[in-house]
Amino acid sequence: MSTTSWRKSSRSSGNNNSDCVEARRQDGTFQVRDSKLGESSPIFDLGAAEFKSLLGGAARV
Repeated sequence: MSTTSWRKSSRSSGNNNSDCVEARRQDGTFQVRDSKLGESSPIFDLGAAEFKSLLGGAARV
């Protein structure tokens, strides 16, 4: 199993109110979680197309 480290959005400035999602790659898929919940957060598994759609939707907000 190949898993990368969790990465937080570059839009997160490190302030207490800047919690956001984190993402990592695992075996050809992507996982996302809520950064403020950390290890307690549910993890959502997304395929490449789903992850790309998530990023595209977030960019429009």
